[in-house]
Amino acid sequence: MPDYGQDLQFGTFLTPDAAQPDRVVELALLTEAAGLELATVQDHPYQKRFLDAWALIATILARSSSLRVTTNVSNLPLRPPYVLAKTVASLDVLSRGRVELGIGAGAFWDAIVAAGGPRRTPGEALAALDDGIDVIRRAWRSGPAPVHDVEVWIGAIGPRMLALTGRVGDGWLPSQSYVPPEELAERNARIDAAALEAGRDPSTVRRLYNVNPSDDRAWPEWLAELTLTHGTSTFIVGGDDPGTIQRFGTEVAPAVRELVAAERTGAPRAAVPDPAPVEVRSGGAAVRPTPDDGVRRSERSPWDESTRPTYASSGAPLAWTAHERAAGQHLVDVHDHLRSELAQLFDLISQVEAGTLEVGAARSLINAMTMRQNDWALGAYCQSYCRVVTTHHTIEDTSMFPHLRASDDDLVPVIDRLEAEHHVIADVLDDVDRALVALVSPQDPGEPDGLTRLRDAVDLLADTMTSHLSYEERELVEPLARFGFY
Repeated sequence: MPDYGQDLQFGTFLTPDAAQPDRVVELALLTEAAGLELATVQDHPYQKRFLDAWALIATILARSSSLRVTTNVSNLPLRPPYVLAKTVASLDVLSRGRVELGIGAGAFWDAIVAAGGPRRTPGEALAALDDGIDVIRRAWRSGPAPVHDVEVWIGAIGPRMLALTGRVGDGWLPSQSYVPPEELAERNARIDAAALEAGRDPSTVRRLYNVNPSDDRAWPEWLAELTLTHGTSTFIVGGDDPGTIQRFGTEVAPAVRELVAAERTGAPRAAVPDPAPVEVRSGGAAVRPTPDDGVRRSERSPWDESTRPTYASSGAPLAWTAHERAAGQHLVDVHDHLRSELAQLFDLISQVEAGTLEVGAARSLINAMTMRQNDWALGAYCQSYCRVVTTHHTIEDTSMFPHLRASDDDLVPVIDRLEAEHHVIADVLDDVDRALVALVSPQDPGEPDGLTRLRDAVDLLADTMTSHLSYEERELVEPLARFGFY
């Protein structure tokens, strides 16, 4: 089969474990922080151990900013098509176009019947799916309409389901465990033939693939070959391992993109990066932290920088591989993104001061920023530490700070200080929001004018972020290379 030339996408296949609700949300946020485009969740409504897939998707959409989310795949016998269409359209509107629809004809019929659904023969299930997709699309045309063209990805294995995918589907979503790579060519041929018979261009049917995680260095080359030989353009990694998600986003996906781009443009294929170690002495930095320039805008200070503990590694000189260096580099990359958002914040305030942007619009934009969602410290890795924790989150077992704290006792004072500063930063950002509210509120006599209060709050935020981000990078770059995220 040919390369259909579709843009590459990468994502995760998450288990909606009801026993660990916070963890699955954090894994979705980690998916976004690692640079992946898509998070998908299983949909088995009859499974007592699972959260409802669409309720979980709504939560993930509310907590993320760019991540696209879908079921993998929706169980049609227990999801009435019209209601499913309205759910998808509503979430797409609310998330500004970040929902797709993975759908299947159903399986595990005893469980479906026990949950109040119908028992269908293979032929009945196929007909119901065909009709259901038509109902869904007609519902979208009548409203509420999604804000983007939601793609319908069909989980298909058998010949008739593959033919249906070619006739009406926007994508084919199989799993490696059910359709091994050596069977892709034959299944794709059935989809292509059905598409041509229906007057469709086969290349418009996206080819997705739920793949098993791998530690093989040649994994990127293997995935690239699937794109170039079988047209697979979306790879969704299974499992719920944070380390796998991190590697898939920061190492595997970029390597696959580079290999495919080189082949498509006729350039020589880039080799998989050599993991030869780079010698770095203990206490040195494998990645260059961004230094604090010492410039302060505010006369106030949220903390005494002179009391900050420092970490002095007692380990032997290290030889860091590219994989180990990537952990520290990712921390710096996330912080650089937050620094750029801080520049946007200053621009917004300048527009308010100049009268070119209304206060309400500024508040809306600030609330959409990563910092306002408490993702400022290290993306999804330590998001739960940016607020006062009132319940025990199971994500703490796999998040960065507990791991580093357990890895080296000498890190404990640094981790404690960083956690305390996280809470301070959240309070400082809330002060900015309150200052924006005060800007349009009646002023009490003797109170500073609204613009002055706003600028003071933003100046303090800038000082706080500049100081904290540099401190965190300086102290954690080496431990992250030495011990990893988890």
